Amino acid sequence: MPDEKRATEPKEEKGFTPASPVKRTLAWTGLAYALILLALTTYFFFTAKGLGNLGPLLAVPGLIGLGATALVSWKTTGKPGKRPSIALAVLCWLLALATLPVGIAGLLSNFGG
Repeated sequence: MPDEKRATEPKEEKGFTPASPVKRTLAWTGLAYALILLALTTYFFFTAKGLGNLGPLLAVPGLIGLGATALVSWKTTGKPGKRPSIALAVLCWLLALATLPVGIAGLLSNFGG
């Protein structure tokens, strides 16, 4: 009898639930950092010396990702509000833009004679 009851009950299928847009944005930021770490590790293995002065350059993907996450969060959930999200995104992207030349100069300082 229990076997018949199991056969007639509809099975609950767990459907595919895609990740939220915020999680996908954070995943892309993480992918950028993973590729940077891959490049740094590969450079170390081929030259046997590490790269220094990379702090400002390593902050750029995080700042871009934070600004994008603020906008995506606002568009999908409505929180935070429109103005704070846009202000945070613009602030993060301006900081990334200001930090990029300093980071590139720090990276190039490794290759000077």
